[in-house]
Amino acid sequence: MASSRWRAVFGGTTTLMSAAKEKAKTTTTTTTKARSNIGIQKVLQISPQLGKFLDGATESSRTHAVKKVWEHIKLHHLQNPANRKEIICDEKLKSIFDGKEKVQFQEIAKFLSNHFVKSS
Repeated sequence: MASSRWRAVFGGTTTLMSAAKEKAKTTTTTTTKARSNIGIQKVLQISPQLGKFLDGATESSRTHAVKKVWEHIKLHHLQNPANRKEIICDEKLKSIFDGKEKVQFQEIAKFLSNHFVKSS
């Protein structure tokens, strides 16, 4: 008897809740799509050196480029174990970091910014 009373009181709210969830999903998706082309997420033309590093890409966002650089650093264990803020560059990283042997992790964004073509 208690379960039938519960259904009588709350049974109709499940359809209202599911409709509200659907509306929330579409609103979030629309907002995310509208914001994906601004700031550091904007897809820009890149230099041939960075394109070669990113497997032949001609365009990339800054966030995607930084993500790929970090994946490469972690995959090849290029962080200095004594000083985790320091990256020891292999040949592939030297091509995009102006031939430097070592860089600080704060410098990655600075070196990558040289590879993005400025739009006027």
